[in-house]
Amino acid sequence: MSPVSPTLELACDLISRPSVTPLDEGCQPLMMKRLAACGFQTEPLPIEGVENFWAIRGTTGPVLCFAGHTDVVPSGPQDAWTQPPFAPIIDAQGMLLGRGAADMKGSLAAMVVAVERFVSDHPDHRGRIAFLITSDEEGPAVHGTRAVVERLRERNQQLDWCIVGEPSSTDLLGDMVKNGRRGSLGGTLTIRGKQGHVAYPHLARNPIHLAAPALAELAAEHWDDGNAFFPPTSFQISNLNAGTGATNVIPGTLVALFNFRFSTESTVERLQQRTQMILDKHKLDWHIDWSLSGLPFLTEPGDLLDAIAASIHEVTGRETTPSTSGGTSDGRFIATLGTQVVELGPVNATIHQVNEKVLASDLDLLTDIYYRTLVRLLT
Repeated sequence: MSPVSPTLELACDLISRPSVTPLDEGCQPLMMKRLAACGFQTEPLPIEGVENFWAIRGTTGPVLCFAGHTDVVPSGPQDAWTQPPFAPIIDAQGMLLGRGAADMKGSLAAMVVAVERFVSDHPDHRGRIAFLITSDEEGPAVHGTRAVVERLRERNQQLDWCIVGEPSSTDLLGDMVKNGRRGSLGGTLTIRGKQGHVAYPHLARNPIHLAAPALAELAAEHWDDGNAFFPPTSFQISNLNAGTGATNVIPGTLVALFNFRFSTESTVERLQQRTQMILDKHKLDWHIDWSLSGLPFLTEPGDLLDAIAASIHEVTGRETTPSTSGGTSDGRFIATLGTQVVELGPVNATIHQVNEKVLASDLDLLTDIYYRTLVRLLT
């Protein structure tokens, strides 16, 4: 079945390009060409091998920015797909299949087509429209949106509102939007003991035994109560590693990887202090290498969230639910500019899976929602 709308045609073109992180495979030049044709100033911003671009239309007034990524995760075993992952099709059930259909090339296509339609209908719109696109969201996320945001900060570039095209919907298009995300603070904890023979434990110090009570206490700790927008902060151990490979050797060190997903009720400094206090309480010889992936952010009801909710209702008849659940997104970097950030995209049920798919008609509805949001904010 051939694509039947401009949005689906563009989505299929983007999906057909195997832009596995950090590759772009021509997705961004295609988008920039389309945007330049409707009056955008486009600026490629390659940084350390990562393709990014910034585009803007207009010179004064508030800025509504569309943000997203052209990179996708690997397809996995291609023979597990019902069709090649980078050969998009629309099946008999009306589902668009292909890697990136939901995360997030479908959203990118909807953004571009919505803006093209809006500029055609409202060539003298108020304010400015911008695009911030990267090919590094699914990877390290160091030289993509994070780096571009720092360049925008140096230029004193204002972003009032930002729509990130992450697949936010759960069961039906628009049933949920993300108006914030929890912060992510990781740590690599090393507990030092003393290596020795298992038959002579009195001559060694087993770091596994020493660490166990402290790790149990960290896992049971109540870090905060959360608030009306965020669940309580969580602590999870994702990996434990110790041992020499021999069954008769007490290891000398244990390494634990852990992560906090934290709300605005906690700070990085306080989480670090409380962790260290628990480790010291158990008299451990320890060291932590900390890694902050992003701070929590929240967009409270206001211009952007209200416009998106009204547009979703107008197009679908649904009431949307704002949520801060889930993982991190590039919205965490954009929010540091003081920007209202909301994530709105298609249903996320199959993202990162084999046979990733999205209801094709949803992408046309998503285009309409983006268009109506533009009308509400910039006319």
